[in-house]
Amino acid sequence: MATASERVGSAATRSNIRTLSASRVESVDLLRGLVMVVMALDHSREFFTYIRTPPEFLAQTSLLLFFTRWITHFCAPAFFFLAGTGAFLSASRGKKTIEIASSLAKRGAWLILLEVTIIDLGWTFVPGMVFAGVVYALGACMIILALLVWLPARWVGIVGLAIIVFHHLFDRVKPEAFGPLKYLWIVLHKPGFYPITDNVFFINLYVLVPWCGVMAAGYGLGVVLLKSPEVRRKWLFGIGLMATVLFVLLRFTHGYGQPPAGAGLMSATVGPYVPQATLSKSIIAFLNVNKYPPSLQFLLMTLGPALMLLAWFDRLDLSAPRNWFWRKILVYGQVPMFYYILHIWLLHIIALGVAMVRGQSYGWLLHGGIFTGKNPNDVYGYGLPVVYLVWITVVVALYPLCAWYAEYKRTHRQWWLRYF
Repeated sequence: MATASERVGSAATRSNIRTLSASRVESVDLLRGLVMVVMALDHSREFFTYIRTPPEFLAQTSLLLFFTRWITHFCAPAFFFLAGTGAFLSASRGKKTIEIASSLAKRGAWLILLEVTIIDLGWTFVPGMVFAGVVYALGACMIILALLVWLPARWVGIVGLAIIVFHHLFDRVKPEAFGPLKYLWIVLHKPGFYPITDNVFFINLYVLVPWCGVMAAGYGLGVVLLKSPEVRRKWLFGIGLMATVLFVLLRFTHGYGQPPAGAGLMSATVGPYVPQATLSKSIIAFLNVNKYPPSLQFLLMTLGPALMLLAWFDRLDLSAPRNWFWRKILVYGQVPMFYYILHIWLLHIIALGVAMVRGQSYGWLLHGGIFTGKNPNDVYGYGLPVVYLVWITVVVALYPLCAWYAEYKRTHRQWWLRYF
């Protein structure tokens, strides 16, 4: 039976990938760390702002509010993409393909279990309230990737790219068209809120199509990482630049890859770009593309700059004293799941404590949190300066724990460490 390494190229290629895998490719971990830090900004906004309308709601938003949300749009695409890249690098240790597939399937199942237990509880403080968040989708997409890794790496990447580009062809397909299998289509391609019982409901935020395509495309990118440093950087930057330029062209020309206004879970998201009365509103309208589910334009807008940034990170000498800040960011990328779980619980606990101390409404924090929403008549929340302050405080407060755990993972080999 062929090994996973044999499916990614020649003996020289397998030697290169073993070297890359052993070093974890610091640029990949660095980009992942930056993603984790920025992600916490959006969650801080959700827990602490007094603003009730979505930042994407063009009529009532401001450029700063929209930017606070928009900058975090880069997180999920980069995380799915890098998860695929990490899976490719893990295929370098001479394991059989069935072992790689088994590892991905087990890791995926573990992530889904984490989502519906400790992570969902951290979000809601309500046992049994389940939603399909980003960790659930990561796990499910890993299970799908476990089926795809039997193909050569380039073909995995091609399949992923095809899913990203062509998934809009199925936007008009209704779940009812599949009869008894309609719930499978909901999981794959139809975000929304689905009640299970009177007290339990399924919030389907991250549908698997096209997110599984993003992960598969990241797996295919591993082929680029095997090239020499200069060639690798040119490829990464070039692909990222082409994706960004294509986004701009499609957006300006009302081209393919963005559903009509009101499509998807976020009804506040605009459709094709229409210039507005002011420059700031025009900028918001231009960048306001669908995330739930992610449109092609959304993925081009986010993955393009992410790949260019990855090329720049690949040039950084993290041992240089001047790069001390990036060494700190790297730590978060080495223990992403550990950080993710801690930051959710910490934000929720701080929000509850501050509300109680200041005499503000806090019942919603005990009964669903941001997924049941703040009562419009309740007194709660703060402006964006407080949101940013909370964000920085939480990220800095978690650094010592993340640094300790990263070192613990480096010096210990218990099996369970692979899953955190």
